[in-house]
Amino acid sequence: MWKKLVLGALAIVVVAGGVAFLNKKAIILYVATHTGRTDVAPNRAIDWDQGPAVASETAAERPPNIIFILVDDLGINDLSTFGGGVAGGRVPTPNIDKLAADGALFTQAYAGNGTCAPSRAMLMTGRYPTRTGFEFTPTPPGMGRIVSMFANDMDRGALPAVDYNRDGADDAVPFAEMGLPGQEVTIAEVLKDKGYHTVHIGKWHLGRSAESNPNAQGFDESLLMASGLFLPEDDPDVVNAKLDFDPIDKFLWARMQFAASFNMGDWFKPGGYLTDYWTDESLKVIEANKNRPFFLYLAHWGVHTPLQATRADYEAVGDIEPERLRVYAAMLHALDRSVGEIMAKLEEEGLADNTMIVFSSDNGGAGYIGLPEINQPYRGWKITLFEGGIRVPMFLKWPARIAAGTQVDTPVAHIDVMPTLAAAAGASLPEGVEIDGRDMLPVATGTGTISHPDDALFWQSGYYHVVRAGDWKLQVDGRQEKNWLFDLATDPTEQDNLADSRPDKLAELQGLLDKHHSGAVAPLYPYTIESPIAIDKTEADRVEPGDEYVWWPN
Repeated sequence: MWKKLVLGALAIVVVAGGVAFLNKKAIILYVATHTGRTDVAPNRAIDWDQGPAVASETAAERPPNIIFILVDDLGINDLSTFGGGVAGGRVPTPNIDKLAADGALFTQAYAGNGTCAPSRAMLMTGRYPTRTGFEFTPTPPGMGRIVSMFANDMDRGALPAVDYNRDGADDAVPFAEMGLPGQEVTIAEVLKDKGYHTVHIGKWHLGRSAESNPNAQGFDESLLMASGLFLPEDDPDVVNAKLDFDPIDKFLWARMQFAASFNMGDWFKPGGYLTDYWTDESLKVIEANKNRPFFLYLAHWGVHTPLQATRADYEAVGDIEPERLRVYAAMLHALDRSVGEIMAKLEEEGLADNTMIVFSSDNGGAGYIGLPEINQPYRGWKITLFEGGIRVPMFLKWPARIAAGTQVDTPVAHIDVMPTLAAAAGASLPEGVEIDGRDMLPVATGTGTISHPDDALFWQSGYYHVVRAGDWKLQVDGRQEKNWLFDLATDPTEQDNLADSRPDKLAELQGLLDKHHSGAVAPLYPYTIESPIAIDKTEADRVEPGDEYVWWPN
């Protein structure tokens, strides 16, 4: 086996640069990306569970159906809802805009974290990582080492080197076991106990072990994104955009496969471009369950890298440059179509009035795709806790309860989704479990308010801690021992750091952070990489001396 790997590594070197000698980097990349790959069977039809042929009561008399649509890495400026739109507004999002206009739009909505998996854990549980220990995004074996190796081999200007935590990697549990502990109670379990049929489609990223996979965490059925390609790289219908400046992108293209699994079974090929395939299957789920209450969690992979679009969507968005922006815009075009098709299906089945649709993104847009406008006007990206990394869309549509055109300016976050969905279903929150989130329905329906303890929301990743209390926000980078303090009422884009001029507010918010972390549980597994992330530059830009950055452990 080792000889085969060495020969494979040598082959990579020969093809890449014509150098016929053993290259350590090539060996590491080859071993990490060509071992542990899974056989993928041909596509097969999903045999979705069929609800009753005849309803025992009308749709209006039942508890509401609930559809939660979560997209991945969407920049808030990508949506024309907020006056922006991809490529200077050339690619609008009319279906998502309609969803937002038909219900409640939260103008200050926040992700649970600046990366995907911790946000998803908070969405499912309504609990902070200080209670669950789910603090870092699980990464496949070798990813931390390879990403750090490629990053440090690039000219990144004034950014420090990425640190690979070998000890942390050695101590980490297997990737499949990096999941939400079985004792945590998810919204799927709460709704299932209330009589809902629960279905997950798409990304999960909360573990694949016997206690952490979707079926173990309350979903009756799960169509899982088993790997990460939207289509095979050589599919005649795909347009790919590779990012030579991004170490993560290099790993994804080398490692990811085009694969799905159903109820944690064997891998098989999806039935088309992932966004469209999952949408088609979601429409089947709606039809199969039209006569009983259902919860559908549709967790789209778009617009996350690798950047891949169908040729039809690529042509539909027009002549946009650079190429990666055109592919990105085409991916967003597909997501918008998905939302439109789901809303149309609900209308067709007579379910629209008493179905709650929630739409959000797991975090802000990623700087590593090299598109500077996606989070404007906010600073920062995914993998930071500046507003650009955690400001996300949050829309609630429920015609039976929420008036169209509702706007809510009160800050809310992903921890609030779980108790909100439970309240909509008339379900009780789990006994003996501290829920940090609060029900958003009173502010969405105009019948009350939402109040978090100390009027505060919290974020964290290792030694990087953040709190927003009222209109004040404090960011603490423990590695740099640097603080950023902002008054969001007058400075929503975080330009004026008041950490030195307002020691009173600095001390007040630091006290809230200390209180929040007092008695916190330890992370479930260690971080394996520490990355300096430029706040105001994309990965495609050169970082100059004096440019600010944060350290992000994951």
